[in-house]
Amino acid sequence: MTRAFADAARRAVAAGFDIIKLHAAHGYLFHQLLSPLSNNRSAAYGGTLEDRARDLLETIDAVRAAVGDTVPLVVRFSPTDWVVGGWSLAETQTVARWAADHGIDLIDLSSRGTVPAPSIPAGPGYQVPFATAVRAAAGVPVVTVGLIDEPHQAEQIIGTGLADVVMAGRAFLRDPNFALHAAAALDVGLDYAPTPYHRATWLSTCWSWNF
Repeated sequence: MTRAFADAARRAVAAGFDIIKLHAAHGYLFHQLLSPLSNNRSAAYGGTLEDRARDLLETIDAVRAAVGDTVPLVVRFSPTDWVVGGWSLAETQTVARWAADHGIDLIDLSSRGTVPAPSIPAGPGYQVPFATAVRAAAGVPVVTVGLIDEPHQAEQIIGTGLADVVMAGRAFLRDPNFALHAAAALDVGLDYAPTPYHRATWLSTCWSWNF
């Protein structure tokens, strides 16, 4: 499996991708190995935290060797299972520090995944404290997510140093031009619009077409 991840990363870079991310959250394979709720093995890849993290760390090493030192390598963790006895923030901090020692450049934090219906106190920015805590432990930049869909909210998170990057998913599902609207709301110049959009001008935070 480790070789398969390394081969996939090598192909991705050859195809022109600039960043490689290993998904160890949301109940995917690495998360299943990390969480004591799903990993009941007693061999080399189960039991202690060191053994549950072994496959992820070996894969990080293999991927880094495959893509070289100049390609940013990201790991996404679920900092908690939101279940008593499950994967915890403290364990995430420890494994994130190990992952940083193995050469990752950025950590993405987005929780839950191993049980179908955990009790989650969701609200605007509810996962931001996880990112702040993991960055303090691992010493590498962190990404935060979680009901962050208002430009000034995201700006406040970055500006106060709670996280280094904010990722927004639902905001882009609702509005494919969310980045342009956010730039307008924050009075930030953003020149990435497709060529057909260049004839447009801003009125408040909406497009006004000039023909």
